[in-house]
Amino acid sequence: MNFVRTAAAALCLLCGAALAASPQEEAAMAFTQSICDAFKDGDLAKLEETLAPEFTLIGSDASVQTRAETLDEVLIREPRYEVFRNHDMTAHVYGDAAVVQGITSLKGTFRGKPFAADVRFTDTLIRIDGKWRIVVSHVTRIPNVSRSTPTPQ
Repeated sequence: MNFVRTAAAALCLLCGAALAASPQEEAAMAFTQSICDAFKDGDLAKLEETLAPEFTLIGSDASVQTRAETLDEVLIREPRYEVFRNHDMTAHVYGDAAVVQGITSLKGTFRGKPFAADVRFTDTLIRIDGKWRIVVSHVTRIPNVSRSTPTPQ
């Protein structure tokens, strides 16, 4: 019986090692979190630097928001975020492109009303001159999160 437990534990360790993110994947995930931080902090300069010129956001309501529209929201701080955090992420890097998926937890105010939501996201990144840029972000609301007003896109 001890052999079975030892073998099972060894298999779990091997599987865990196989699932560990590479340094490039870790960097792509850290980059997406830095974008979340920029939204939370209203850091327009950081977002101008990291959102690709052709950036689009596909919202949970299937709307398509351009880079300019996204930056305008940050400029006027509407919505305003208290929490904007990625977690449960995975990343796959393909040369100078990457796909990062996970969950973003959001909390803040929109038009003066509080909201909270979790969304699943898929971000597509490209590396230009050695720096990641986000090209497209797609979010899908995860149901059953208590909120008093619709989540802003």
